[in-house]
Amino acid sequence: MMLPLAVPLYKAGYAVLLFDSRNHGRSDTDNFSSLPRFAEDLDHALDWLALQPDADARRLAALGHSVGASAVLLTASRRRDLAGVVSIAAFADPQTMMRRFLAKRHVPYVPFGWYVLRNVQRVIGHRFADIAPRNTIRKIHCPVLLVHGADDTTIPVEDALAIYAQRPDDRVRLSILAGDHDLSALTDNHANELIDFLDSVCKRENATVFNLAQ
Repeated sequence: MMLPLAVPLYKAGYAVLLFDSRNHGRSDTDNFSSLPRFAEDLDHALDWLALQPDADARRLAALGHSVGASAVLLTASRRRDLAGVVSIAAFADPQTMMRRFLAKRHVPYVPFGWYVLRNVQRVIGHRFADIAPRNTIRKIHCPVLLVHGADDTTIPVEDALAIYAQRPDDRVRLSILAGDHDLSALTDNHANELIDFLDSVCKRENATVFNLAQ
């Protein structure tokens, strides 16, 4: 899914590292996937990348899509070594997202939905409020580019607006594109906007982009 986005980054002169999170692609399996585990995998990959002799640890950027987009925001809220973050189609709050999911399947929130959400928090070991992008965005100290499709039917654009409303300062940008949840609108028509953002935060020369696969 992320490979098409690697092409314009590579053509722009960036080194791009892609990886499969656990339970994805050729990576090891685990008992479950979650936003915090996506962030853990990203943390380990960033730590590895920073040690590589041909990577500049002072100019690393993280990019993610969907759950990966929410994960890069969580990671960035806990680190001080990222030059910038690109979050594409992130949800604002896992609880709100799951309630929408249950409602579409006509599962009543009381008592079944409430129990499901409570149990999910117990299993993943995190409160939804602590990992929600609308909250983690406040703790990020590097520039952030939020990208969202105006016609996204998986995660509505209102989620991007909710995250943006909680931005700590003007280093957070919001770009709403025509398109749905996939990356085609960004890769086809708006790659230059992404490159310009990365150029500005990574100071362009010999910068390294870390690209998070979904």
